[in-house]
Amino acid sequence: KPRWAKLVLTDDGIDRRYYELCALSELKNALRSGDVWVQGSRQFKDFDEYLVPVEKFATLKLASELPLAVATDCDQYLHDRLELLEAQLATVNRMAAANDLPDAIITTASGLKITPLDAAVPDAAQAMIDQTAMLLPHLKITELLMEVDEWTGFTRHFTHLKTSDTAKDKTLLLTTILADAINLGLTKMAESCPGTTYAKLSWLQAWHIRDETYSTALAELVNAQFRQPFAGNWGDGTTSSSDGQNFRTGSKAESTGHINPKYGSSPGRTFYTHISDQYAPFSAKVVNVGIRDSTYVLDGLLYHESDLRIEEHYTDTAGFTDHVFGLMHLLGFRFAPRIRDLGETKLFIPKGDAAYDALKPMISSDRLNIKQIRAHWDEILRLATSIKQGTVTASLMLRKLGSYPRQNGLAVALRELGRIERTLFILDWLQSVELRRRVHAGLNKGEARNALARAVFFYRLGEIRDRSFEQQRYRASGLNLVTAAIVLWNTVYLERATSALRGNGTALDDTLLQYLSPLGWEHINLTGDYLWRSSAKVGAGKFRPLRPLPP
Repeated sequence: KPRWAKLVLTDDGIDRRYYELCALSELKNALRSGDVWVQGSRQFKDFDEYLVPVEKFATLKLASELPLAVATDCDQYLHDRLELLEAQLATVNRMAAANDLPDAIITTASGLKITPLDAAVPDAAQAMIDQTAMLLPHLKITELLMEVDEWTGFTRHFTHLKTSDTAKDKTLLLTTILADAINLGLTKMAESCPGTTYAKLSWLQAWHIRDETYSTALAELVNAQFRQPFAGNWGDGTTSSSDGQNFRTGSKAESTGHINPKYGSSPGRTFYTHISDQYAPFSAKVVNVGIRDSTYVLDGLLYHESDLRIEEHYTDTAGFTDHVFGLMHLLGFRFAPRIRDLGETKLFIPKGDAAYDALKPMISSDRLNIKQIRAHWDEILRLATSIKQGTVTASLMLRKLGSYPRQNGLAVALRELGRIERTLFILDWLQSVELRRRVHAGLNKGEARNALARAVFFYRLGEIRDRSFEQQRYRASGLNLVTAAIVLWNTVYLERATSALRGNGTALDDTLLQYLSPLGWEHINLTGDYLWRSSAKVGAGKFRPLRPLPP
């Protein structure tokens, strides 16, 4: 390569030191891109070994049984997408030239300008929010978890590792889950919970607490929320958003954290959470703060165990790359990130004579490389099939493809596919205020959920102090499970509160119910002794009395 040639090749012949550096540097890059692999290695094994076997893929394709949401014929796919792209480009170009883009303008001098959305809550909705909040019963977090378990039986999913039996002591199980959720830990929880010892909690955690038991219990709560009629005021369960929340690592865990300037100079971990439009957090994953959020977007959508059927997903700027755009489309999800500095995000158009003068400030000088997509079409389909079938996780493949895309043909081809989808999305964004509102509302739900999570995860200054990654995962899973329980409990009692207001003669506008949120925690006591009094239980089919209606 020219950049090495002048160092390696000298007047006296080959410089051995630079030759070795060149070989090692290029080997490192080839390993990262998957062009070179190491037999027997986990991290650097042959890229092909991660995927569905070639023979199985060929059989599925021949039988038209690929689990993908697009036409699997390359010519047909490209014809349809490029035809749509050119039609959308022409439409938006015409609207921009006539200054007809809704709440947006494109000029040569200043580029794209979009009017910010009005986020104000109507006064009538705020009054209803205040009224319902006053009616919600006050209770301890222990009482809330017992009541939600009475409704759903989520604790039955924490089965014994060997015997698959349910936990004999349900109170002890809930205590262990709560210790994870509030970041107290088993030692301190044993001190805060009379009659409980560290040995008992540790034994129960060892035999009953696992990633899969947390996952199935969470799915139980998410499904219960999905079945709540009142949750329909917030959405139908087909859209979702995801966001990363940073937690500092301290004490013994400090060395396991990573530093991201976005979150300051302290090391930390990110809990990456997916939340449905009905406020149910259906996936949580512990990730390094140095890895881009977009790596984990698909994991939460594909590998949750709930009944949700997500069709449209929202993220912020950190949640998108061209690779994610491409895979999301192939796997049947509509991807809608809120892109910061959208005017600086370029549109990609096919090679040709078409000129889109009004869009010129936003059009990239690079053209779509359709030839690359054609050359690697079957590899793209095989990758997407492998991810969909769970042969390999989306996050692992996205890390591989994103590590050095310039040298990997598949990575470049998928990037070009993603550029088509990203351009189509931006053109939709420019035309639709409704799309902007949906994305904005979806992301606001995730940010509000993060505030609840921060309030629940309050012990140890909200820092992660567990050294083992397994214990850190349990913290994230426990936190997600308890926030899901709070969301479900609040949803049930918000419905009862609105019914009580109507029964008292208060007129409520159904169109304003969407502004209520099940993420409040002012009425929940998260601190103090964690007692599980049987006298505090609510009988089957019964509910706690609401607080008195104002005169």
